[in-house]
Order: sequence, then structure tokens, then C-alpha cells
Amino acid sequence: MATLSTSIADEILALKQERNAVILAHHYQDSEIQELADVIGDSLELARKAKELDCEIIAFCGVWFMAETAKALNPTRTVIVPDQDAGCSLVDSCPVEMVRAFKRKYPDHAVVSYINTSIEVKAESDIICTSSNAVKIVNSIPADKPILFLPDINLGNYVKKETGRTNMRIWQGACIVHTTFAARKVTEARIAHPEAMVVAHPECPGDVLLQAEFIGSTSALIKYCVESERNSFIVMTESGVQHSLRKYAPHKQFYFVTNENCNCSECPYMKKNSLEKLRDCLQSVSPRVELSPELMERARLPIERMLAVK
Repeated sequence: MATLSTSIADEILALKQERNAVILAHHYQDSEIQELADVIGDSLELARKAKELDCEIIAFCGVWFMAETAKALNPTRTVIVPDQDAGCSLVDSCPVEMVRAFKRKYPDHAVVSYINTSIEVKAESDIICTSSNAVKIVNSIPADKPILFLPDINLGNYVKKETGRTNMRIWQGACIVHTTFAARKVTEARIAHPEAMVVAHPECPGDVLLQAEFIGSTSALIKYCVESERNSFIVMTESGVQHSLRKYAPHKQFYFVTNENCNCSECPYMKKNSLEKLRDCLQSVSPRVELSPELMERARLPIERMLAVK
């Protein structure tokens, strides 16, 4: 198997050069994909980075909404994905027709959309946010302006608590990985590893976040753990982050708590991608993300509003 993987990796590197492509990988991808990536990061972080790279093709190893965002920010480049069926439970929970219906019923609300939404929902939004800047984005909106925050209920509740906004409606979507982390399992992990510090992604349920000593986005969690003076961590997020954690802090201990769905902490959508699929998509230059210019322009506007918030 190691020989096969090495052979496929060589094919991928050759195709990347031949196609003038870059490989972007989310932190939740398998380690073997991350090892081949030109850039590893969060979804928006990756899309923004792609604009700085000299390439004709972006091979986006993540989930579909991330590739859509990359295409919207890089409209003249070809964006391909290893597996077109790599979706997201948050995207599925928030169909654009329901968002449009809400806007018709409550036209006075500012729509703040988490980046984990479809390109169509982004186009219906007033401003986009990420898990790292959601509090700042909500605070940038006038206090008397009612807000619809979508689609993640746990991130929304965290932001509502941090900002003290009382006029904030929260969509009822959730990440199938983070929302099934149980507080009792965190407690069990703390008993088993009393020296460890609990760090958590804000997509986790509120009772899990109450036990966390640091709360932050995927990249923020990695940065914090690597730079912290502490040497032991209970990590409440998708286990793909262990690649970067162990690469940049090999002397530290990281414990991942399993969730209630699969007795693991893996995103099944992220794990749809593989070296074989990455090779094949570079070879055929497909599946491609195809979006209309009008849709990309409408979706870029709320993204640019987010980027303008200091």
C-alpha cells in the first residue's frame, strides 16, 4: 500500500506541474493529501491564498462549498475538486429557498451567513463570517439592527453570548461532527488526562464550550496549541487537525474525544477525498466548479464586506 501511495503521489506531483495547478487542502483532509498540498488552511484562508498563487488550476481538497468560494474569489481560474459529492451538513440544513422566504417575511433583518453555506445562500446574505471573526462581524452591525445568523446553531449561540445581542435569530443547522460531541465525554477525558487543557471549536455545543479553556477556529486552535506553554491538550474538533498539530508540535500530547455518531471525530464528507480521486481530477480537469458570473458577483459582495471589517 505504501508503494501504491508513493506512486500515486508522484503522479499527482507530475500532473500538478503539467497542468500549472496548485493543491489547496483543508485541515480536515487525510494526512497524505495534506502532505502534497501547496497550502493547508481554513476554507476562506485557502480561497484568499489562491489569489496570490501563480496557477491556472486550483485543485481544492475540501468540501464543495469551499471550492465554490474559491471560484467566486478566483473567477478566471479553473477550480476542480476530487469528489463532487463531498458536501456539508450545514449547507444541507440551509436551502436558499428558505433563506429567501425568511427575507420576504423579515426584510428588516441583516443576514449574517457563516462561510459554511452554499454560494446561492452567500448571494442572499448581507455579510459573511468565519468562525474566527463571527463575533467581530456581528459587533460591526448597528446594535438596533435585528440579525438572522445562519446556519450553525452552536456558533450562533456562542456569538450571541459573546456579543450580548438580544435581537439575533439563529438558524437551526449544525455540523454533524461538532454538534455530537458530548459534555460527559469531555469530563471523562479531563479525568483521564487531568494535566490536559481543553480547546474547542465554537461549532461545539454550549455545554462542551463551557468546559473549554480556549475556543477558536480550526487555524486558531492549531496556532494556540503549537505556541502554548502547555504540553497536553484535549482537542474538540475534527481529528484531521492532528496532522498539523503533530507536525509543528511533535513533543506535545493531543487527545481527541469521539462523538456520538461514529465513535470517531472525523467528517465523512471531508474523508470522501482521496489520493486516487485527486490524481483523477487533475488528469481529467474535472469535476469543475461552474458558476454564473452574476452569481459569483453577488456572492463576492458580502465576502468583501466581511474582509473590509477591521
